[in-house]
Amino acid sequence: MLRDLLFEYIGHIFRNKVLGFVLLFTLSTYGCSRHESVRNESVVQDTLYHEQFRPQYHFTPREKWMNDPNGMVYFDGEYHLFYQHNPDSTVWGPMHWGHAVSKDLTHWEHLPIALYPDSIGFIFSGSAVADLNNSSGFGTKEEPPLVAIFTYRHRKRSTKGFESQAIAYSLDKGRTWIKYKDNPVLEDKKSLGFRDPKVFWHVGSKRWLMVISSEDRVRIYSSINLKEWVFESDFGDQIGAHGGVWECPDLFELQVEGTDISKWVMLVSVGKGGPNGGSATQYFIGDFNGSKFLTDQVTPKWMDYGRDNYAGVTWSGSPDGRKILLGWMSNWQYANMVPTHPWRSAMTIPCELTLIETNGEYQLVSRPVVELKSLRKQRNEIRPMSLSGYQEVEIKSRLDQSEYLFSFDFGQEEPEVLGLEWSNQLGDTLSVEYLSEGGYIGLRSSGPEIPLVKNFESIQRAPYQSKEKLKIHVLMDWSSIELFVDDGSLVMTSLAFPTVPYETLKIYSLKGETTLKEGIVWELKSIWE
Repeated sequence: MLRDLLFEYIGHIFRNKVLGFVLLFTLSTYGCSRHESVRNESVVQDTLYHEQFRPQYHFTPREKWMNDPNGMVYFDGEYHLFYQHNPDSTVWGPMHWGHAVSKDLTHWEHLPIALYPDSIGFIFSGSAVADLNNSSGFGTKEEPPLVAIFTYRHRKRSTKGFESQAIAYSLDKGRTWIKYKDNPVLEDKKSLGFRDPKVFWHVGSKRWLMVISSEDRVRIYSSINLKEWVFESDFGDQIGAHGGVWECPDLFELQVEGTDISKWVMLVSVGKGGPNGGSATQYFIGDFNGSKFLTDQVTPKWMDYGRDNYAGVTWSGSPDGRKILLGWMSNWQYANMVPTHPWRSAMTIPCELTLIETNGEYQLVSRPVVELKSLRKQRNEIRPMSLSGYQEVEIKSRLDQSEYLFSFDFGQEEPEVLGLEWSNQLGDTLSVEYLSEGGYIGLRSSGPEIPLVKNFESIQRAPYQSKEKLKIHVLMDWSSIELFVDDGSLVMTSLAFPTVPYETLKIYSLKGETTLKEGIVWELKSIWE
């Protein structure tokens, strides 16, 4: 416990600074035995996954720290999820790759740690691919290898730089991994931030391509065998948000809904400077010729306006060409300090990405994967009604483990405020509001104070233009809310920590009348039962 508090204190002071990294690594490497991990093996099974704040249908590690999703690849009927993991503490520290698999993007099987730190360094973020043509030579064409491409954070700066890229391969569906004998395969001797390689097969040029963050930009490399890499171009100079270092890039092609047009999308996470403070993910839409990404966009577009969707990347090789994204549901402003135990952090729900065109502009849309519908059980229907003032709604199931679908029509006089408010007997609240005067969607929660965290309960805002109709889709779990407005054209993800579960739901329309056209609430099954 004392060691965890030391981690939290140091992380608070030195977060995102090299000295902080060094101190955290030193404490973890030399001051952390695995005795605590062994003790936690005795956790009573009937309490595991039922702890306060433990999400019931979001992926979480059994215990200890987790951040960025890594190595996401679909192969032989399984979705692989690797993730940044510290197996010795509930705060960030020496990074490993944790591992889980799923056949339906909903239920997960935990597997042993896939990649451990070694004499070169710690295992930071990266990706994985199925090398179906055995271009790497690690397997055969009949039995192709899975290849992981990851960042080494070196134990100390050397002639190979502070961070370099390495590969490992698996010949047994990802259950065991062999690191390449000639690692690292890509180096930058100057950069202090050269990490998070995302690799994909480019059909047009018949090459492997890598997008990778390099301090304030993204670099693009190519390879024919995943071992030898050639620089192609970079992207990001004086483009987009630069409040923090660029991280976790992704590049993929999407078709615009209802058209034959396809565009390329570049995702870039930024550690600071998000639209509501701290971490967030921006995106750019443009064209890609196999070597260079081009866009007319200068200002960033935000994939999620909430504070808690970061480092999201897509699965490689998903069936039917689907682009399915998973993000880390936290924010570096307070990730080490949220009140959960014996684990810290959850992933967002998987979302399918697509593009739409609105008023001559392309927009990235994010929608919950259809597989989540399999979790629906008790259904509650809310009768259509005219709303003026507050209306309490009776729901005969858990409010904080449910999916909500609401459809509203505004009258001739649009209300100043339209909102939903969840609350409990202790006064904790969670609210979603549309404010016509300000032209935004607001999200706010109140609950127990989190030590060392400032402004956690401050309102989060997303710009929103009224369309006379408003669709609100909410996925609420024990400590989070994911809000999808108008079929995913606006997304907000946020953590919330009520002292006890929410018990009451009110819908309200202030200074104007609104019609609730449809209201459906499903209680969702736990994926851990």
